[in-house]
Amino acid sequence: MNARTRALDSVVFGVDIQSGDVRGDAPSYALVVLDGDEVERDVVSLRKLRRLVEAREPAMLATDNMYELAADKDALVHFLRWLPEGTKLVQVTGAERPEPLSRVASRHGVPYGKKPMKEAEAAARLALGNVGYEVSAFTNTTTVKVSRGRSTGKGGWSQDRYTRRIHGNVRRRAREVESELDKAGLEYDKDVTEKYGGFSNAIFTVEARPGDIPVSANRSGDVRVEIERERRDGVEFEPLVKRRDRVIVGIDPGTTTAVAVADLDGNVLDVYSTRTDDTAGVIEWLIERGRPTIVAADVHPMPETVEKFRRSFEAVGWAPPKDLPVDEKLHRTRDIDYDNDHERDALAAALFAYDAHEDQFARITRKVPPNVDRSEVIARVLAEEESVEAVLRELDPRVEDETEAESTHEPRELTEDEKRIKRLERQVERLETHADELKTRLETKDETIDEYEKELSDARRNERREARERREVNRLERENERLERERDKAEKKADELERKLDRLKTLWKLDHSNFADVAGDRDLVAVKVVEQFTLDGIETAQEQFGLAAGDVVYFRDASGAGRRTAELLAETDPRVVLREGGLSDAADEVLFEADIPVGPAEDVSMQEVDELAVARESDVEAVIDDWEERAEERRRDQNSAMVDEIISEHRAENRGR
Repeated sequence: MNARTRALDSVVFGVDIQSGDVRGDAPSYALVVLDGDEVERDVVSLRKLRRLVEAREPAMLATDNMYELAADKDALVHFLRWLPEGTKLVQVTGAERPEPLSRVASRHGVPYGKKPMKEAEAAARLALGNVGYEVSAFTNTTTVKVSRGRSTGKGGWSQDRYTRRIHGNVRRRAREVESELDKAGLEYDKDVTEKYGGFSNAIFTVEARPGDIPVSANRSGDVRVEIERERRDGVEFEPLVKRRDRVIVGIDPGTTTAVAVADLDGNVLDVYSTRTDDTAGVIEWLIERGRPTIVAADVHPMPETVEKFRRSFEAVGWAPPKDLPVDEKLHRTRDIDYDNDHERDALAAALFAYDAHEDQFARITRKVPPNVDRSEVIARVLAEEESVEAVLRELDPRVEDETEAESTHEPRELTEDEKRIKRLERQVERLETHADELKTRLETKDETIDEYEKELSDARRNERREARERREVNRLERENERLERERDKAEKKADELERKLDRLKTLWKLDHSNFADVAGDRDLVAVKVVEQFTLDGIETAQEQFGLAAGDVVYFRDASGAGRRTAELLAETDPRVVLREGGLSDAADEVLFEADIPVGPAEDVSMQEVDELAVARESDVEAVIDDWEERAEERRRDQNSAMVDEIISEHRAENRGR
């Protein structure tokens, strides 16, 4: 909804200086309040004017001179900062070089009088008609600052926890503000100052007015939120609305509302129909396309809905003497594109209204000088039913009496009753001010009490939580001590068992050094395990468990044996030698000559425990039997070779004889 539409539904204040001066003491103002069809008039002090603005938050505060409300530019900026977000300060007489109010009022057909109350009403009505400029000292950039709401204190045993809580609350509130800005789709920059436990402050620079930001300034406990608009370098003026041409509007109301717009030359500018937009939406659409001078209907009498639109724009109404026939509407709109019958009826209403005024427009046009806006003259002639000459005299600034146009307000001598009233008013204002101060102090004390109660509640809650934590810590410490005692006891028992196992192994080795009684009556035989078939390996075995005659000896690696190693082993006279890997010919020869059986370990099923092992007696016997068979065959081969050698030697001797 634009400014014009809002103004139709909002309160507008018009003010003019009544007596005194804003630069002096106790200025009073003539105040006119326009609220729909209601008009309120009053004479108020500056303080009361401020209270009324704060209470009612008018859409516009209109004046003919902004410096009637502020002594200088700094005071004006302060006044603009104080204004409620939804209230505009409007100077209806222009921007940097304002015109006399009488001239502006005459140009726009607004009643004017030299008395302050009349001037205040003229300013209000001009602002209501979107005449004038908004006075602005701030940009559309707003700073939202989230900071600490209280000091972190001078120290103490709980200062760290207290500071961490405050900074944590600031960080949490900053994240909430950031989330709200993101949800609203606003662009912003963020600058945070990180401190112990969170943020000391977070500053959001938002590209929006405060009223468009879904965050309000407040102070709650540990956190304070401040909102401030960015100030311009100076004071700027923005027109309430851009210039819009005068137009003729045709409206066909109903379930589907259709609106057509034509200019004052009968050219169709736009047509539109809707089933969903309300009256405000249609008005906004019309405002974007011009200033309605004539609002027309295609039936007689004019429907109440069309009449409401006419009153909204203060336009001239037109309706045909009787309902327009369909064939005439079709003929009049034959060269225009439209989507439905409703748009056709709206177009017909606008065009027939133009036809009815065409001759009048032509006569007015012939009389209007080139330097005067023809559309304004037509609008004034139609609205006020004045002659063209009278309107031209009002619109031509050269016929204005500048001295009469200037508004001067000479203060007059007050009567005793008026002086007494003034004194009583000042006394009332002082009492009201004092009452406001007392209320403020009371509210501040209430807030302080609430903060203290909250802090006390938080402290008690923290104390209870800490007590629970201490009890839990004590319980866990006791449980930990119990588990540590059980662990120490288990470790001690494990150490004792390990030492006992070592002693048992030692005793077992001593008691069974010949390994003979391990087998007993079972089909088992003890096996002595030697890592390598080397001198060092045999000596190590002798030291650890000893090698005796009749032992079954198992070499994990027999590849390193030589003649000397085999002879050392043969001295112990083992029952059988089980080997992994190959055996050298020299070692094999020594063991064969010593009649010591040798066989592969894979032929014997063994179970090992450290350097001790047991094997099945049957497997060992099988290895021995296999070796004896091979040894017997080897002896036969040796004997055969020996006989062959003797025979060969004998033959050689016989040939020598």
